[in-house]
Amino acid sequence: MGTRLYVGNLPYTASEDEIRRLFEQAGNVDSVYLPTDRQTGQPRGFGFVEMTNSSDAENAIRMYDGYTIGGRQIRVNQAREREDRGGYGGGRR
Repeated sequence: MGTRLYVGNLPYTASEDEIRRLFEQAGNVDSVYLPTDRQTGQPRGFGFVEMTNSSDAENAIRMYDGYTIGGRQIRVNQAREREDRGGYGGGRR
């Protein structure tokens, strides 16, 4: 299994293909995911890049943490596991 990176402060115009091409310069990319808002469909300004191995991920962090894309300085670090938010996923009823 690869190493998942969090990429924050992305410009809202960034595409998965653009981010993939950028991170491929650091190593092998398994996947790129840029979430969108459920209601508006607009990008949320962050994403996840899964690199094939930890050395490629470390290289990507060194290369792109603080890198400027579309006038925005991005943050790149190893993604943390999602915390359990509690509840049952249905919201309040």
